[in-house]
Order: sequence, then C-alpha cells, then structure tokens
Amino acid sequence: MAISIFRPSVSLPQHFLYSINPQKFSSISVIRKKQSFLHCVASDSAPPPTRQEMSLSVGMYLIPHPNKVEKGGEDAFFVSSDNGEVIVVADGVSGWAEKNVDPALFSRELVANVSSLVGTVEVNDDPQILIKGAHAATSSIGSATVIVSVFKNGILKIASVGDCGLRVIRKGQMIFSTFPLEHYFDCPYQLSSEAVTQTYLDAIVSTVNLQVGDTIIMGSDGLFDNIFDQEIVSVVTTNDDVSNAAKALADLARNHSVDTKFDSPFSLEARARGFDVPWWKKVFGMKFTGGKLDDITVIVGKVKTT
Repeated sequence: MAISIFRPSVSLPQHFLYSINPQKFSSISVIRKKQSFLHCVASDSAPPPTRQEMSLSVGMYLIPHPNKVEKGGEDAFFVSSDNGEVIVVADGVSGWAEKNVDPALFSRELVANVSSLVGTVEVNDDPQILIKGAHAATSSIGSATVIVSVFKNGILKIASVGDCGLRVIRKGQMIFSTFPLEHYFDCPYQLSSEAVTQTYLDAIVSTVNLQVGDTIIMGSDGLFDNIFDQEIVSVVTTNDDVSNAAKALADLARNHSVDTKFDSPFSLEARARGFDVPWWKKVFGMKFTGGKLDDITVIVGKVKTT
C-alpha cells in the first residue's frame, strides 16, 4: 500500500483492544436497548409494551501477512464491550517500512486512542468525531486507513477513511456496502502524521437502520481485496456462529491471497486500472491474476434479541 503525502487518557472499563495474535477470538454478547415510545393512555389501560432489547454478538479473526507474523501484522482493531457500540479497524500503510518506520505503530496507537474516547461527551456517538479525536492524539510516525462504526438504538453510524470496509447482510442479501476512496490504484486515502494529509473531514459517513438478524462484516482491505461480496454472503449464511464465520472468511481470504490463478477483486481492479501482463503475454492468452498478500482482519457482528 503506497504512502500518500499530498501537498494540493484514560481507557473506559470492559473494552477489548486487539492488534496482534492471529487466533480465533471468542464471541462477545453485548446488550443495547432500543428507545421505547411514549403513549398517552387511559388510566384503566394496560401500559404499552416496551420495545425488544437487542444484542450484538461479535466474532473476530486476524491473519497477519506471512512476512509479518512475528510482530502480529500491521492491522489493529477494537471492539467496545461495555455497550457494544463501537468497532474500529485500522490498517497501517506498509510503505512506511521503506523509511525505516514500523507501519504498525501508527495504526495501533490510532485504535488505542479511539478506545480511550469511547463514551466521552465530546464524541456523542459520532464515528467521525471519534476519528477526529483519535487522529489528533496520535503521535506515532506513519499513516493508516481506518473505519469506525457506532451501533446504538438500532442505528449503525459509519465513518471511513481509505479502503477498510463494512458490509451489511440481511436475509441472504447484501443491503449495504462501503466503498474505498483512493488517490490512485493501491494508494488509498489515509490518516497520517504528515502535516498535510487526509483528516476526519475526508471520511465517508453513512447511516444504516439495522434489524434483528442482520449481519455486519468489517475488515481491512486484506479481506475485501481477496473475497467477492457473493462469497462473503455465502460464508455468512452458512456459518451462524459469528466466530466461525469470522475465521471462515479470514481463511478463505488467506487461501485466495496465495492463489496465483484466482481472479480476485484485486486483480480485476488492477487490470481495470491498466495494470496487466506485457502485451506479448496477452498474445498467449495470459493476464494478471492472483490475490493480494496482506494482513487480513475480519470482524463479524450479528444483531439478535436477548
């Protein structure tokens, strides 16, 4: 992933912060209450029923780039468990390694700063403001793409800078998808330590009304560069357990990433942008194919009643 350099606390309790260890994480069940409606009723009427409570079960899985296993990769992620409201994924930009900078430092500090801001008055359940505060507090050299989601009262708010992604599946259909923002191929928008770069103002902001049974899939580009949306739907609909689904998606992305013959989303996009084999290879029917080796972070959340 290219570096974009353009010239044109106190942690709250019961939070989970992960940035290393490529292993299966146990699911988290967190409860949130929908706001109830207020009705005017006669004194002899029964009180109106309260709306159903909702819970979000979350499963997580991380597979580092094969050359970065010892340090746990350069992705970082966080799931808040006090009310289960916030999920964040950040992907350190690997191009900084050419400048003798560890790309993992920026992404991990950025995510840690998000975790420390969760629940503060200034944030007010706004993922874009979370990005603003976390970026301002990050002192490490480097840059990262990032996506933050806030789920409360049945509403999912999303803010994204770069090419980490989020999908929502309902009844076997993908009903929502974020899309990446790039300066050019394989150089996404990113938050950076540089004075002039993207900020929270460049985030794509979305809102989705969720229903019981909906499934959220969040991840770094290592997931979405190697798996098509229809494959994501297939895996999620055949794995009811969120931890199993997260592992299955990560494993599939990993398998595709090392398959030189697989025509991945990454290779399709590369050819569409003009990156292909030399003309003489095309004469023999050859083309650029294969997945993309990368860190792969997958978070699966399912909305349920309690």
